[in-house]
Amino acid sequence: MSERPENDDPDPNDAFDEPVEAETDLPRALNGDRAGETPTPDLAVIEAGSRTLRAQAGPPQGDGVPARPADPEVDRALRAVEEELAGRWGETKLDPSVQRIEALLDILGSPQRAYPSIHITGTNGKTSTARMIEALLSAFDLRTGRYTSPHVQSITERISLDAAPISAERFIETYRDIAPYVEMIDAQQEYRLSFFEVLTAMAYAAFADAPVDIAVVEVGMGGTWDATNVIDGDVAVVTPIALDHTDRLGETPEQIAGEKSGIIKKDATVVLAQQPVDAASVMLKRAVEVDATVAREGMEFGVTSREVAVGGQMLTLRGLGGEYPEIFLPLYGAHQAHNAAVALAAVEAFFGVGSEHARTLDLDTIRSAFAAVTSPGRMEVVRRSPTVVLDAAHNPAGARAAAEAVTEAFGFSRLVGVVGASSDKDVRGFLEAFEPIFAEIVVTRNSSHRAMDPDELAAVAVEVFGAERVQVEPRLDDALEVAITLAEEEGEFSGAGVLVTGSVITVGEARLLMGRG
Repeated sequence: MSERPENDDPDPNDAFDEPVEAETDLPRALNGDRAGETPTPDLAVIEAGSRTLRAQAGPPQGDGVPARPADPEVDRALRAVEEELAGRWGETKLDPSVQRIEALLDILGSPQRAYPSIHITGTNGKTSTARMIEALLSAFDLRTGRYTSPHVQSITERISLDAAPISAERFIETYRDIAPYVEMIDAQQEYRLSFFEVLTAMAYAAFADAPVDIAVVEVGMGGTWDATNVIDGDVAVVTPIALDHTDRLGETPEQIAGEKSGIIKKDATVVLAQQPVDAASVMLKRAVEVDATVAREGMEFGVTSREVAVGGQMLTLRGLGGEYPEIFLPLYGAHQAHNAAVALAAVEAFFGVGSEHARTLDLDTIRSAFAAVTSPGRMEVVRRSPTVVLDAAHNPAGARAAAEAVTEAFGFSRLVGVVGASSDKDVRGFLEAFEPIFAEIVVTRNSSHRAMDPDELAAVAVEVFGAERVQVEPRLDDALEVAITLAEEEGEFSGAGVLVTGSVITVGEARLLMGRG
């Protein structure tokens, strides 16, 4: 993500000139803070990875997160595309309109109309839910396209075909195919197309070109004026709504729900996760207005039971068509169980279960699909002895879910936190959620220009934890080393662990340092 390039003259009347968080600075960070700059020494360390940390972490896991292209020519071409995209308005700058993306897609022949879609909004859990929906649809032999944001490490993660990120070569080709049309729209509009708008058009074009049987699309922010909202999703999914992006979406769950309800289209099916009462009321009102059918967690579907299991949890889910017992989900936390219930209901709704017919989907297929789900950077174990866990929580609601999950799943005797947050977040609320479970906290920063200064973060942390429990390490690699050393102080068999959190960017860079990617 980026701010508007410095050579663009800001419009003094632009009400959307202030940056907001959308957690996607890693490509820009690894290429220099602005297009064309040489990476700083700190960023070079992150890109190369720490040899010590990599050695401790062990061999990479098969998690579907692509590394940089091995071919130097392809890598240079991908970096060139990343730099061109980074020169546009980043996801931190928005103009609440779909006018530009509509104009671009119109000239491209409306690729988003070539396939049905499931559209996902909410505050937390969107990407994990999207990945589960994708896994379920793929298990039923449908060719899927998935568009999610932000990415953990590679920009190519955002666009997936057949449940895998598109190759760097295909990403480059897709960009080059639409680039002339992007320039045409840029010349016609008051503002150039943004980073996110161009990526959204690339995804929709790639899906049509594949072609896919169905697209699973996650909004970037909000819903009504999000660039993705040029599709008419057959199923609209709303994950739990909480306070985040309050400067853009509203200061209450009710106001935020008003923006997010914009993805609910006429005659669609709305799959509604458990919500605050005022947010649910807004969604239900919108559904009535457009004659949409509503399936509510806790009413029409939900989690019947769950037990912690080795490597994840064992679930019994109640879907729209009946019960699905003995579902193994290799993800940790009650929140992921609820995401699984939402994903299952969304897929059932897409297949007409609960409306056209009342029957369960094939149980063995559902079991095998859930058992294969991954969600990188979400309560992800990247090292053992001591255990290092990564979680991309970045707001208080996400932090509370992560704190509950790590306590339930791991039962650490002592947990050390590594936190690198963005400056525009509710950092105090975030830290307060972790205070009961962190014995000590190492505050740091990621490479983003929006990262909170470590000393400022430490000042808040001291107020929450007390000075004796807070350490400051400005470099992330040093912070990881310090936290691992603190965890090791109790001995090899002590059961101490490390949780790295605060930002998708922090988690992505920690994955690189730990040899994942």
